[in-house]
Amino acid sequence: MKKIIFLVILFFNIIFFAGAQSTDTTSTTSFSLPQAIDYAFSHQSSYLTAVLDEQISHAKVQEIIGIGLPQISGKIDVKNYPEIPTSFIPAEFFGGSAGEFVPVKFGTPYQAEAGFSASQLLFDPTYLVGIKASKSLRELATKNTQRTKIETVVSVSKAYFNVLVNRERMQLIDAQVIRIKKLRDDTQAMFDNGFVEKVDLDRLTLNYNNIITEKEKIGRVVALGEYFLKYQMGMDIFSNITLTDSLNEERIRNYVVTAEKPDVTQRIEYSLMQTNRDLETLNLKRYKGQYFPSLFAYGVLSVAAQRSEFDFYDTDQRWFPIGIIGGTLQWNLFDGLQREKKIKQANLSVKKAELSLQNIGIALALEAENGRTNLQNALTTLNAQKENMELATDVVRISKLKYDQGVGSNLEILNAETSMKEALANYYNALFDALVAKVDLDKALGIIK
Repeated sequence: MKKIIFLVILFFNIIFFAGAQSTDTTSTTSFSLPQAIDYAFSHQSSYLTAVLDEQISHAKVQEIIGIGLPQISGKIDVKNYPEIPTSFIPAEFFGGSAGEFVPVKFGTPYQAEAGFSASQLLFDPTYLVGIKASKSLRELATKNTQRTKIETVVSVSKAYFNVLVNRERMQLIDAQVIRIKKLRDDTQAMFDNGFVEKVDLDRLTLNYNNIITEKEKIGRVVALGEYFLKYQMGMDIFSNITLTDSLNEERIRNYVVTAEKPDVTQRIEYSLMQTNRDLETLNLKRYKGQYFPSLFAYGVLSVAAQRSEFDFYDTDQRWFPIGIIGGTLQWNLFDGLQREKKIKQANLSVKKAELSLQNIGIALALEAENGRTNLQNALTTLNAQKENMELATDVVRISKLKYDQGVGSNLEILNAETSMKEALANYYNALFDALVAKVDLDKALGIIK
């Protein structure tokens, strides 16, 4: 009876978990662009890795600060001498001849010592520089996280726009498929009644097959774009998502390209280079600080005992105290001119960092101007392709109207549909280029934070 109950419970558990798994795989999550970006901040591996690196750098700063705090340690040392060490004493002490030595064993076979020691760094210029450098390293990691965050915003935005554009294009291709299919079916009926030649029907069938192939290709591109978007978000690429945002084509075509001079200091890349220069400067100070001495204070408090038998736990036996307080002044007076050469190298590294900072300032300004030009060109192309698409749509409408009135041919319609397909492809390519150019310009101007 118990086995039957167990099997019944197991059966329902399998059904329950299978149903839950099925629900998970078919569930759909909706995302606006800001929501997709927020999701990436919680799941995208590159960004999460940058956050972990930042946390590691914070812990490293605390580790370096700990070098200047009191260092306290405890020790318990127990020794057993199966053979007590032998010492040599001049034989004259025992009435022997001068120049001879008598071997003598001192001590007990069991010895123990227990105690504490403490030390404190009092002065070390390199330590103070190290504290500043560790904070700069933490700042570097924080800025690197900000850069990764900006790159995540850019990559998710581009992938999101790509899916939106391809879906819009897919809808228009669907409408074109419906039109050509209806024209082919109408021509098939006319051919069956002997009103048109077979070449007219074959021409439409060929065009219909081509547009179906085009639709399938675009469908695969849409699916691939969704996979890429989910990858950029750090999401399982086989999960289902719905994009809630839509393209405001009018707003895109009316983007305003500002002529303001870019402030490169707002770019995280420039700030990273500044921090790198600061680190090189601190490294130079560290080498210069090695010319000064370092001062430590220390103290030891312990007790020791010697026994002929292992009875250290016997409270009636004495333990003898030992106490030491001292200080160490350490000064490296000459190191074969190594410090001098290190200082020279560090000086050159600082100059390199200054040149790199100057160069990246110019490069970022150029990037902003290039982004401005790309957006202007993209908007010009987009507006032209918009007009071409409207003209192509009008040509298709007129050709269909003439064909319905018996004064046009299906060849004229097919030519118009082909032109319209090309115009659609050009328009949506230009639309995506404009969206990408806008994102790139916002990044180049330091608008994306």
